[in-house]
Amino acid sequence: MSLPDPLDPTGPYRIALVCLGNICRSPMAEKVLAADLARAGLGRAVAVDSSGTGSWHIGAGMDPRAAAALRIHGYSTDHTARRFDPAWFGARDLILAMDLDNFDELVQLAPDSAPVDGRLRLFRGFSPKTGGTANPEVPDPYYGGEDGFSNVLGMVEAASRGLTGELVARFGRRAAR
Repeated sequence: MSLPDPLDPTGPYRIALVCLGNICRSPMAEKVLAADLARAGLGRAVAVDSSGTGSWHIGAGMDPRAAAALRIHGYSTDHTARRFDPAWFGARDLILAMDLDNFDELVQLAPDSAPVDGRLRLFRGFSPKTGGTANPEVPDPYYGGEDGFSNVLGMVEAASRGLTGELVARFGRRAAR
């Protein structure tokens, strides 16, 4: 899967991770991807943020169960939820939805003039395939127990590793400065 060209070749490559409320999946993915990019030396060359398609959690912190799953594995947990702004279609090189409902909502939010082709994808599509067809969605763990957050973290880590590998192949390793 090839990455789209940067909208601004002089700035960082910008990636937005999007779920429903921006308190579980997308902030988990943001923290994991940021850590992977820093380890790969791309911490300054690639900017990562997250948001949700819904507005009910704006200003809230990360779900405590998501934060606990991240903390156990040494990831950062600072976060303030926000809603995806359709103007970001023109400011993000890659917009990654956590599931098909989020993807469809983003398609509906996209302005007619937005450069969406190839820039809007499912995050889990970057997970390495290991025999058979993998489910392209990261399921929402919100209404389940803590084990759902651990499972989601595993999915997010796999997709993050795959995406980081593609970014390294595309941009090379750069000093994290």
